[in-house]
Amino acid sequence: MVAARDFLWVVRSGDGAVRPSGVSARDHALARGRLTDVVRLVARTVVHVVLGGSALVIVVTVAGLLGPALALDLYTPPVAAWWTVFTAVVVQGIPFLLLGALVSAAIGAFVPERVFTRLLPRSQALAVPVAGAAGVVLPGCECASVPVAGSLMRRGVAPAAALAFLLSAPAVNPVVLVATSLAFPGNPQMVVARFAASLGTAVAMGWLWARFGRSGWLRLPEAPSAGPGTSRTGSFMAGIQHDFLHAGGFLVLGSAAAATFNITVPRSLLDVFTVSVWVSVLLLAVLAVVLCVCSEADAFVAASLSQFGPVAQLAFMVVGPMVDLKLFALQAGTFGRSFAVRFSSATWVVAVVSSVLVGWWVL
Repeated sequence: MVAARDFLWVVRSGDGAVRPSGVSARDHALARGRLTDVVRLVARTVVHVVLGGSALVIVVTVAGLLGPALALDLYTPPVAAWWTVFTAVVVQGIPFLLLGALVSAAIGAFVPERVFTRLLPRSQALAVPVAGAAGVVLPGCECASVPVAGSLMRRGVAPAAALAFLLSAPAVNPVVLVATSLAFPGNPQMVVARFAASLGTAVAMGWLWARFGRSGWLRLPEAPSAGPGTSRTGSFMAGIQHDFLHAGGFLVLGSAAAATFNITVPRSLLDVFTVSVWVSVLLLAVLAVVLCVCSEADAFVAASLSQFGPVAQLAFMVVGPMVDLKLFALQAGTFGRSFAVRFSSATWVVAVVSSVLVGWWVL
């Protein structure tokens, strides 16, 4: 027989809500909040499925009707070359962008802020080189470092230290160094020079931002909203969705710009600038910005440009992971265009100077 007390209901005078006896107002509010989150998630999923399915049906229908004729008109050699370069850059970047989104979401959902305050020195002058050296542990390209740096800032890490990590992570991690040694066999000096010039540039830029950077130039990234009462797993999933989708659009824009440059500038024009060492350094530093080669693969591209000399090749590998079109687009979308213009310009200059100095000393 069920006890009569199980059927007792009371009305709280404070909020007027009807609930079983023994259930606190806080527990009742949390339960209603979770139910509301579930309803919203289901409704959002249904809307996305309906809209996405409708769009897919329209695209498939239009492509089926107009595709063959349109393809014959547009499929010219320049368009084919553009599409090949565009696809290559996007395919290179997406896996590492997803890796960066995963790491960023994990930091935001599972790592308490006190962890960073304990690991990093309080002084920015000391925190910057520590954060730069920490870039060794993330085997990814520049697409991964932007969302991770944004998450570090959201967790209370000083922007100067987070920016040093942003620059060093794609340039000094073990995967990049091993790829460099394979691209330049029998030339360990190139590996040492790349590590020293890249880490030096990252630390120098962190110190420069700590000394001259202004808070008004940097738009701190907002934390993805996961709703009240959401679990850590829910916050983790919301962070992945926010960072990956937000940065993915800018990756596509940067890839399109790189592909456009590749098909519009003839190679014969680039060969004209091989006569001078200094012009070669500047040319390959600019070329690294527009080619947008992933940091894991840029050493092999640099090795193929042997006519430009070792210092110019070094500049290509140091500048590329720190300043390129897709990275500029990612930084502008995450931290603001004003920041991206100032930071990328200064980074390019520091990277070129660091490459020349280290290359002259080591190579």
